[in-house]
Amino acid sequence: MKRTLSLLISILLLTPVCMWSQNRFDVIISELMPDPSPTVGLPASEWIELKNCSSQPVSLQNWRITDANGQSGPLPSFVLQPDSFLIICSSSALAAMSQSGTAIAVSSFPSLDNEGEWIALKAPDGRVIHSVNYTSNWYGNALKQEGGWSLEMIDTRNPCSGKSNWTASIHPAGGSPGKKNSTEASNPDTTAPRLLRSYSQDSVTIRLVFDEPLDSATAVSSSQYSISQGITISSVSTVTPLFQEVQLKLNSPLQHNLVYTVKADGISDCKGNRLTVTETKAGRAQDPVPGQIVVNEILFNPAPNGEDYVEIYNHSNQVADLSRLFMGNRNSSGSVSSIKALSSVPFYLYPGEYLAFTESPDQLPLFFMVRFPDRVLAITSPPSFPDEEGTVLLLNGQGVVIDEVKYNKDWHFKLISNDEGVALERLDPGRASGDPGNWHSAATTAGYGTPGYQNSQYRSADMGAGQIKVSPAVFSPDNDGRDDLALIQYSLEESGYVANLVIFDAEGKPVKQLVRNALLGRTGSWTWDGLDDSRRSLPLGHYIVMAELFNLQGKKQQYKQVIVLARRLN
Repeated sequence: MKRTLSLLISILLLTPVCMWSQNRFDVIISELMPDPSPTVGLPASEWIELKNCSSQPVSLQNWRITDANGQSGPLPSFVLQPDSFLIICSSSALAAMSQSGTAIAVSSFPSLDNEGEWIALKAPDGRVIHSVNYTSNWYGNALKQEGGWSLEMIDTRNPCSGKSNWTASIHPAGGSPGKKNSTEASNPDTTAPRLLRSYSQDSVTIRLVFDEPLDSATAVSSSQYSISQGITISSVSTVTPLFQEVQLKLNSPLQHNLVYTVKADGISDCKGNRLTVTETKAGRAQDPVPGQIVVNEILFNPAPNGEDYVEIYNHSNQVADLSRLFMGNRNSSGSVSSIKALSSVPFYLYPGEYLAFTESPDQLPLFFMVRFPDRVLAITSPPSFPDEEGTVLLLNGQGVVIDEVKYNKDWHFKLISNDEGVALERLDPGRASGDPGNWHSAATTAGYGTPGYQNSQYRSADMGAGQIKVSPAVFSPDNDGRDDLALIQYSLEESGYVANLVIFDAEGKPVKQLVRNALLGRTGSWTWDGLDDSRRSLPLGHYIVMAELFNLQGKKQQYKQVIVLARRLN
């Protein structure tokens, strides 16, 4: 018995502590090279660097590198000492990378996407020890983003943070594999996690998306969450490998055409920063039909060094999923072309919400006031939108065109001398997308664009039946965003009327034939920009709006209203 006990003690003393040292963040991914070409000074190979942040040696035998497409083969026998680094690469890159530091090869080394992806380090039992969800904009440097430079973690004591704790290497060789990062600095995480949004996998599952990895212990208690409409929660779990999502299983199903509110409280990130009560919307997404999601604003002729953007608006009571929405254009033969998904992951657009899409959202605030940065999303290699004229298409998950705008630069306000960097805004989301009268240049006072929020030139055409109304009584077409257009709205008791609408000056001379023999629906509207039939600016003064309506049954109606064209004083 004594001999057996002595042998057991000897085994325990001789067994490396590393056999039990497989806790989250003991070993981290501290540097990676997703795009090695064109080379700066390092081999033209992809690699990642690991660092042992614990105080004990860690055996990496049978650990694996994983990404969305699969996992590597098991790592060979290797003990990583405290505060030491190790390069992981493919077999073909091993000889070259060994010149930079200690390196080992692994079979089926994951290909690192240049634009970004998640990559994780897993222990032999499958537990995620560390994961990174990088994107190309983590470089923070347009030149280095093009290739040859590594991404380095700034503060390895702060492994949870994303973009704020990563940057492009400043080492002359383009990276520092196998050694202390060239950008190493103190960069403590003092910010609580932020609840970004939610999506529903099915009628009884909601996933909450946060901006950084969470502490699982504080994230899995159902008492930390509540849902409106009397919905209760049966279970909560965090989602691996990133730990940035929380899955809520519900006791009763979510209903279509209802928007729910989910609240979260007391959840911490891995550094212990705790969020207070915060909330987001939730619902069940459906494929929209024509007219429900519309193109609401277009910048097709940006300022020098600027980029195009397109804004969409949810003009319905349904929830739409951007991963099931697509943007495109038409080619020279008129066929639908250049189709791009608006999101690679579920991202919901709720009723009454706006979202703008551009290739580099970080650049947009240099040219426009971006009130809500979360409402501007990146779209990689978007469809092209020519400066003179073009087409913007939205398609649903069935490939059905749900909105189409064939824009023309002539739709801009005629008194703007240069429309470069000026967005076209939709006046009324309920009016026809292809009606030039439903579009106007964004206001000067709004910075010539309103990406991600209500248009500066927005006008609603809601009114009672049996009326024709002109508003405002005084308008000033100077593109300052205040009463730039005269809005003529109609609401009729029945369909089938034909309309003629003429603007007269104070002497009774016709100056603008706004509508000629137009077949009307029950409701609609027109706009007048203060220009005459020759597209010249009219003088200030009183004008008369005359509308004549008739139908095939011989019914006639006539409306007359005075409006004042003015210029606003500064």
